[in-house]
Amino acid sequence: MVLAGALAAALPASASASAGRCRVDVPGAEKSVSACLDDLTTTGTLASGHTVEADWAGLTSAGLPGYGRVPGVQVDGYFPDTSTANTNNGWNHDSQFVLRLPSHWNGGLVVSGSPGVRRQYANDRAIGDQALAEGYAFAATDKGNTGAAFYDDGVRPGDALAEWNTRVTQLTLAARAAATRHYGRPVTRTLAAGLSNGGYLVRWQLENRPWLYDGGVDWEGTLWRADGPNLLTFLPPALRAYPAYAAGSPAAHQSILDAGFAPGSEFLWDYHYRVYWDLTQRIYREEVDPSFDGALAAGIPFCASGTPSCDADYAYSSRPASVARAVERISLTGRIGKPLLTLHGTLDTLLPITQDSDVYDRMIASAGRGSLHRYYRVVGGNHVDGLVDAYPDRLRPLGPCFRTAFDALGGWLRGVRPPASSTIARPPGATPADLARTCSLA
Repeated sequence: MVLAGALAAALPASASASAGRCRVDVPGAEKSVSACLDDLTTTGTLASGHTVEADWAGLTSAGLPGYGRVPGVQVDGYFPDTSTANTNNGWNHDSQFVLRLPSHWNGGLVVSGSPGVRRQYANDRAIGDQALAEGYAFAATDKGNTGAAFYDDGVRPGDALAEWNTRVTQLTLAARAAATRHYGRPVTRTLAAGLSNGGYLVRWQLENRPWLYDGGVDWEGTLWRADGPNLLTFLPPALRAYPAYAAGSPAAHQSILDAGFAPGSEFLWDYHYRVYWDLTQRIYREEVDPSFDGALAAGIPFCASGTPSCDADYAYSSRPASVARAVERISLTGRIGKPLLTLHGTLDTLLPITQDSDVYDRMIASAGRGSLHRYYRVVGGNHVDGLVDAYPDRLRPLGPCFRTAFDALGGWLRGVRPPASSTIARPPGATPADLARTCSLA
């Protein structure tokens, strides 16, 4: 990991540069390639080949508005690493990052880690476009390992997940130094923002590296706790019960509700069973508890309950203490050190709100940090906004709520308190087109 002192030492007094200069050096990077672009938003980078749409496909609704042209410099590169799963840019190298530096800079920097096991461009549309349009520099990382076999990285259980936190810290330090050099003046505000696993990274950074940031926005971050709940406690019951539920069993239906999934989310269960529940359970369980399935790598897809080493029968609480110790390495405490706004949808069918952000909000309050937190429960929100296009009258996109929360964080840091924590109901008479564009937190 690159240390703050080493980065500061790498910046000579003569290192300033105008905002129009195309070459930008990123301290600690093994490779970096800079380009002056007419537009750093996804509208421009799609046309110029400076983003990868597959990285961010499905995370936002089609109706989320775009922004006008933002000229500036883009830097693509990677930090030293031994894993090679990320094929972006033809590099076959993990720890890839993107840094975008707008010509008209407001002095701020937004840092983000990718959701799921996606790569560095995953937040371009959901987060990066807004940050750049408002004048922030934007930096994002693939977290140091990518793809469904991310658990192959590292030596001991939990290593791959722990690396995510290290890589975000590393990028924050490097991006601050690079922006200072590029603009000839220091960064005045650093914000963390992220979705899902990226939201987890915001939480962890504000708990463990609060001096690097002024605040953060957490879009339904993953909750890791050694004593639960965590995704290894609520996904197995859902996997075990779903086949019987699909066959019409009322008892199986109740079992899924008892695991924490919201009443009214049933129309999403089939999709999440096929796309999310099974794969998510197996790969994250493999990362922290590889001994459960012996020589198998991430278990048996869609195995029936009763099959040996089947993740549908996984019981986190009965596993050896070494598993909890692996989870403890990446667990959250609620002891945030800077202002945090959290958004979570009440119909989240991957990370149920009652098992995640409801719990994290209580953890923050118990840690005595409640004054630093605002929590907005968005009625009808799911885990990703892509499904809103399939169910426009049943789901509400969180993307516009994130945009409002991002601006509310900026106001909070200027002394304007954001709206109190609350459950955000669907506005009466609002059309899907309305909800795709706007969201009030009040």
